[in-house]
Amino acid sequence: MPKVGVVGTGGWGKNHVRVLDELGCLAAICDLDADRRSLYSASYHVPGYASLDEMAKAEGLDAVTICTPASTHFAIATKALQLGLHAFVEKPMTTTYGDGEALVDAAKSANRTLTVGFIERFNPAISSLKKLKEDGKLGELMLLECHRENRRGQGIGDVGIVKDASVHDIDTARWLFSEEPKVVFARVGAVESKQEDFAAIVMGFSERKTAFLATNWVTPNRVRTLTAVFTGGVVDVDFVTQVVSVHEKDLTTIPSRPFQEPLTLELKEFLAAVSEKRRPLVTGEDGMKTTRIAEAVLASSASGTPIYLD
Repeated sequence: MPKVGVVGTGGWGKNHVRVLDELGCLAAICDLDADRRSLYSASYHVPGYASLDEMAKAEGLDAVTICTPASTHFAIATKALQLGLHAFVEKPMTTTYGDGEALVDAAKSANRTLTVGFIERFNPAISSLKKLKEDGKLGELMLLECHRENRRGQGIGDVGIVKDASVHDIDTARWLFSEEPKVVFARVGAVESKQEDFAAIVMGFSERKTAFLATNWVTPNRVRTLTAVFTGGVVDVDFVTQVVSVHEKDLTTIPSRPFQEPLTLELKEFLAAVSEKRRPLVTGEDGMKTTRIAEAVLASSASGTPIYLD
């Protein structure tokens, strides 16, 4: 089992600490905040460090997960790869496409695994939808409509909603359609903050395949849903409850499955990819391409025109 350190224990990082401890591979934590460092070091009985270099060298780590603010991802992940560590970087992998390219190149040069925290690929509900699509029983997948809505999370200050939240559904659409979008048209804006806090995005793929993504940090209730329209039926997905409803003509079925924590499945996949020396399900290239699309979303809104990606 690889020895893993967690860089950044605030916000989502504390969940990485918990799950990696449950998986038996948490070796150390790293955080600039002394109080958090002391808390998680004592709670999980692992050493705490303020420096990635010091943690990596003292603990003989194999890998790190990086859960710091988005604007720091590129520098920290680059350092981790230079130290010979495999790197799991929370989304967005980088805040610019250029940095994404550089990070992918750095991982190749270091011969280390680089993956990105697109957790929805590991949501059992989305995995089920992917299988339904690949089985072909519902015909061709034509349309995806995603809604990701709730109040802005604490500690998100260096990127707007597109690069923080919409990227989940951008990647999910890429994965479900198994291709890259050809055109993006979007409108974003700010209601309660300086950066954009709502986005309406249309992604056009080949032929008639289309994804519509609605994301906002304005509505008080938490919504995480997806509707997939096939030529032979419709599938409704709830990301939170993991319920999948399959509608065919006059019949609706709701397959039963055990509830599973997506983060546990996601981190298990990262550990397996490292141990087996193979490509992870989510690659650095996925992170780079998704950031490129996010940049196109912002450019489309700023210009009021479609952005063609070919």
